[in-house]
Amino acid sequence: MSTNSELIASAICVSNLNKTVVTQEGELTILNGINMDVKQGESVAILGPSGSGKSTLLGLLAALDTPTSGEIMLDGVELSVLNEEQKAALRKKKVSFIFQSFMLVDTLTALENVMLPAELAGVIDAKSKAENMLERVGLGHRLTHLPKQLSGGEQQRVAIARAFICEPKVLFADEPTGNLDSVNGEKIADMLFALNQESDTTLVLVTHDLQLAQRCARQLTMEVGHLTETTKSLPANDVHSAVEQTPHKAEVV
Repeated sequence: MSTNSELIASAICVSNLNKTVVTQEGELTILNGINMDVKQGESVAILGPSGSGKSTLLGLLAALDTPTSGEIMLDGVELSVLNEEQKAALRKKKVSFIFQSFMLVDTLTALENVMLPAELAGVIDAKSKAENMLERVGLGHRLTHLPKQLSGGEQQRVAIARAFICEPKVLFADEPTGNLDSVNGEKIADMLFALNQESDTTLVLVTHDLQLAQRCARQLTMEVGHLTETTKSLPANDVHSAVEQTPHKAEVV
């Protein structure tokens, strides 16, 4: 008999994913035998220290990079059979990003930054949708401000509005609160998870912040290129404790 979770389609399915790069010292393995399955609408955090391979994995899942071997299915599409143009079209249609450094276009206003992906996707009412998204993140009074005229927290709110305007299937967030103080970081997290729940978007979050990670339904830990499921109740406040409590390496499903 199938469980409810088994009936939910996978947004991301990864099988035996490997990534190696060539250095002056020889081949360096960054990811080793990664297996994971993320259901549609699920929120998953990937924890791990710097250099553990978190951001590399995110880039592969988002079709921004190519693995050495292994299979990635994104919303039912096998990425390895796509050329670069097809990957770009897939990202435009199904994927959004939130970055630690905001990645706003300096010469565009807050409104124009949010409108941009909608216009590229051919959304007819891009302006009204962008205005609505900025209202929802509390920036209805900052529509004409350039990024340099906004605080860090406000810039990340613009980035969140931009990420959700095209109603993506999957949202990849790489350290979304990393450049913010604790107060603004918490506000941004509240906003991110509220919008994510409303939209039923699949969220894959890379972070070193354990408290932020614990707001996701599942936490995975990356350590020396291996990915493992992390226990739900982690008492410490740093990622090293998460790594210490990680069980033996196994397939993550």
